[in-house]
Amino acid sequence: MLLILLGVLILHLIILILLIVSTAASAWTVGGNVSKDLWYNCLTNDVIYQCTPASDEDWIQAVQALMILAVLFCFFSLVAFVFQLFKLVKGGRFFFTAIFQILASLFVMCGAIIYTVMRTDDLPGAQFGYAYVLAWVAFPLCLISGLIYIVLRKKE
Repeated sequence: MLLILLGVLILHLIILILLIVSTAASAWTVGGNVSKDLWYNCLTNDVIYQCTPASDEDWIQAVQALMILAVLFCFFSLVAFVFQLFKLVKGGRFFFTAIFQILASLFVMCGAIIYTVMRTDDLPGAQFGYAYVLAWVAFPLCLISGLIYIVLRKKE
């Protein structure tokens, strides 16, 4: 049982790190010498590295908010798991932790879908960057983790 709890905890920490990196990293869209993320649009020349704030459009602010909520709910889920690990009655399930984790996965999914649909193709040869991919990798892991918490029972 200890190995299962340790494995779930490590999975949760990996998901939290993935969410933090995907929210903060500057590579949601890359193309040539330009990279765009949720916060800045950066241009790289041989000598100059210039960043301007991301647009004020509603869709990018929605993606920012959803990714921040995903990080917060994943963190609160981790705190709830540790709290329930010590305070939950024997045989109880980690429902509170599971609800927070599943909500975090839904926030990541919604944010990534909005970014996918609303992203402008103003850069020639632009591609999705690694931060965007990390967000999509974090989504199923977060959902699976939430489902594991629903099934998981505290044993003696």
